[in-house]
Amino acid sequence: MRDFPSCFGENGVQVADSSSSHSRTAQNLVTCVYRSQLCGRSCVITVTWSKNLMGQGLSVGIDDSTNQGLCKVDLKPWLFSKRKGSKTLDAETNKIDIFWDLSSAKFGSGPEPIEGFYLAVVFDLQMVLLLGDLSKDAYRKTNARPPSFNPVFVAKREHIFGKRVYFTKAQFCNNGQSHDVSIECDTVGVKEPSLSIRIDKKMVLQVKQLVWKFRGNHTILVDGLPVEVYWDVHNWLFSQTMGSAVFMFKSCLSAEKLWSGQHSNDTSSVSMPWSSCSQSFRDSYLEGLGFSLILYAWKNE
Repeated sequence: MRDFPSCFGENGVQVADSSSSHSRTAQNLVTCVYRSQLCGRSCVITVTWSKNLMGQGLSVGIDDSTNQGLCKVDLKPWLFSKRKGSKTLDAETNKIDIFWDLSSAKFGSGPEPIEGFYLAVVFDLQMVLLLGDLSKDAYRKTNARPPSFNPVFVAKREHIFGKRVYFTKAQFCNNGQSHDVSIECDTVGVKEPSLSIRIDKKMVLQVKQLVWKFRGNHTILVDGLPVEVYWDVHNWLFSQTMGSAVFMFKSCLSAEKLWSGQHSNDTSSVSMPWSSCSQSFRDSYLEGLGFSLILYAWKNE
């Protein structure tokens, strides 16, 4: 599954080798992708939250519509210890300012802050991207004016950990409702492994005979919105190094996709779109179509 991370483009966070115990710590990260504008031109802002033994880390990268990297800042944990500051980046002939304040931030089990923080990207005294619940503090600190284009949350990639059940929260469209997502799969000492996925405790997908259907896809409904679910649990079942399973939830763009996948849960003949994933994903987030959530599920030893 080393080609699956390409869905986040060449500038995405690289996946560490799962054979190393140290890489397990490094993989505790969340990457979020937003579509915004700079000088009236479309751009993509990638925000990565990380956590390891050294502490919290943050990375912000900005690409233009041609996937040309404009600028990037990588705040290592030892540089991020004060949890409050700013940095000016050069982007072609202009400058982009990034402000952050996590001094009162609250975190869950992952590296992404839940509340009590802000992260602001400012260009020409205009707010390009603002994350967090301390918006008043952010505007007071940056003296920026509101954005002319409201940023769109288009993709998220997250590493989750567990033994049998894996939990996360997700919204399947920009500014959509937050949902509890749970993935349950027991492969140790089980004669017939199966896979179950629940949204807000409601069963939306169950795959039996998982040994034969370790890769597949199916379309579910979330808030009336069709969402395609792809899974690959080959590593859980057959890998000696116990790598991660990979799941992708992608908002459907047409009713045809809903009906083509809704009638049957038999995915033995489904052709997985791994090879075309990179191009279709990039097209979707540049055009603002749909939303993609990619989960790497790691079994705790």
